[in-house]
Amino acid sequence: MASPQQAPHLHLAELTASQFLDVWRHFDADGNGYIEGKELENFFQELESARKGAGVVSKCDSLAEKMKEFMHKYDKNADGKIEMAELAQILPTEENFLLCFRQHVGSSSEFMEAWRRYDTDRSGYIEANELKGFLSDLLKKANRPYDEPKLQEYTQTILRMFDMNGDGKLGLSEMSR
Repeated sequence: MASPQQAPHLHLAELTASQFLDVWRHFDADGNGYIEGKELENFFQELESARKGAGVVSKCDSLAEKMKEFMHKYDKNADGKIEMAELAQILPTEENFLLCFRQHVGSSSEFMEAWRRYDTDRSGYIEANELKGFLSDLLKKANRPYDEPKLQEYTQTILRMFDMNGDGKLGLSEMSR
């Protein structure tokens, strides 16, 4: 029995945390924490190419008009750039752990409280095992199911994102980014 004909949609598989980070780094070429200017144009052109390839037809013909409509929808703070949290809303990211992470340490006082709580050995660094404990508590608080391999992936992804000197631990300045 044939199913009824459906309109084409752009179906994206959920990205893992690691894949999301790879996409972010691809488009945030200068590493400044934003997709802006030429990076934003490249992002949008690749997105439009994927949409066309999936048979999605837009109401607007003009690329500039499509981009304006897109930014109106996703650039929540209207600064003309896409931040990591905004990209997490655009791309289907499993668990959306980045938003969960960001919401948990929203203010500087919450950040310092979390830092003191999870720097259990008082070394001045959050090592991988301490970060793993933080992420585990964060996921429990957000009622998000996870298993040990997923928790390990999230821990490694956070380290890849913020461990700028590659020492396998997060210093206060790295974590505050």
